[in-house]
Amino acid sequence: MGISVDTAVDIAKESADIILLEKNLLILESGVIEGRKTFANIIKYIRMGTSSNFGNMFSVLGASAILPFLPMQPVQILINNLLYDFSQTGIPFDDVDREDLIKPPKWKVDNIRRFMIFIGPVSSIFDYSTYALMWFVFGATSVDNQALFQTGWFVESLMTQTLIVHVIRTAKIPFFQSRASLPMLLITATVMGVGMYLPFSPIGASLGFVPLPAVYFLWLALILTCYCVLTQFVKIWFIKKYGYT
Repeated sequence: MGISVDTAVDIAKESADIILLEKNLLILESGVIEGRKTFANIIKYIRMGTSSNFGNMFSVLGASAILPFLPMQPVQILINNLLYDFSQTGIPFDDVDREDLIKPPKWKVDNIRRFMIFIGPVSSIFDYSTYALMWFVFGATSVDNQALFQTGWFVESLMTQTLIVHVIRTAKIPFFQSRASLPMLLITATVMGVGMYLPFSPIGASLGFVPLPAVYFLWLALILTCYCVLTQFVKIWFIKKYGYT
């Protein structure tokens, strides 16, 4: 690849592939690093989107088959997806682990597909756990109190999808060995806060939500903890078997 500078003679610039505006080869290093960061964050987004949607497909199909009402109203699904998509807008500004910068990652479609198949259904396990919680513990078993069931699953679904962003974004232990950038932390925290506030907000009733009992959030904390731990174990197993990049 031919490299020239902006002050070089015309023939040198015409034959060069890259023209540097400054006489400093460190610019090339910065460009390579920035390119690797961009590629790593793109892979993060694809992993998150495919695994999350794959798991939600199992959750919605199963719930639609066994419940006497919709597990979530269409407008609630749209709001859920909108908030989840917004939580991923912080990915372009996220930090990248040093290991991904030292060695350039490779595009492996098979690895992404395997990641989707193994990680995606993990979320369905806890979705079904939430179904059981709302059905057996909170008594949301009929059309008359379907709003309580739908609200409970809406909050759990959004919390797990948003929180798992931090688990999938790195091959390390999230928050301890690798922490997301400040913009990403703020965005995901905001989305989770909005999701928990919606059922209690003035517009909650118009969206089909009802206020959740306080004890629900204790169960939610347990579900989120177990979900992150199990996903981390599955991720570690996956990395050992197939690698992460």
